[in-house]
Amino acid sequence: MEYRIRPYENKDFEPVILLWRRSREVSLPEFQKEKGHPFEMDQWYFKEHILKENNVLIAELNGQRVGFMAMREDFIDQLYVDPDHWQMGIGSAFLDHARSISPQHLWLYTLQVNYVARAFYQKKGFVARNFGISPPPESEPDVEYHWTPKV
Repeated sequence: MEYRIRPYENKDFEPVILLWRRSREVSLPEFQKEKGHPFEMDQWYFKEHILKENNVLIAELNGQRVGFMAMREDFIDQLYVDPDHWQMGIGSAFLDHARSISPQHLWLYTLQVNYVARAFYQKKGFVARNFGISPPPESEPDVEYHWTPKV
């Protein structure tokens, strides 16, 4: 399968919001039932925070959005892949792209209960440095991961 990574465009807004929600619902169903936000709040947060604070990239396959990554400097704010496309190399391609932008260091947060994401990042060389609590509105246990190249 050939997919490409490209810059976010305005036409990506709704498909990416739907992908983002679906990925969270599949990876963390109980969390989403208890703490998930309404669709309108996801739209607002994506528009007012993710897009304004980050460079957003889209993974596309045959015209379909299959993932997105939001990044600023060496911080990966968001990285989501549509569950139908997990384990196809898209997340790894995003990390490779992030390493090309910041070859000496990358870091990110994920929720402690997100075992799928934690296993993925650890497999890709990220190391847990801090365990804490995410900012409101989640206020959930999270883990801070860092990656540096092996010497």
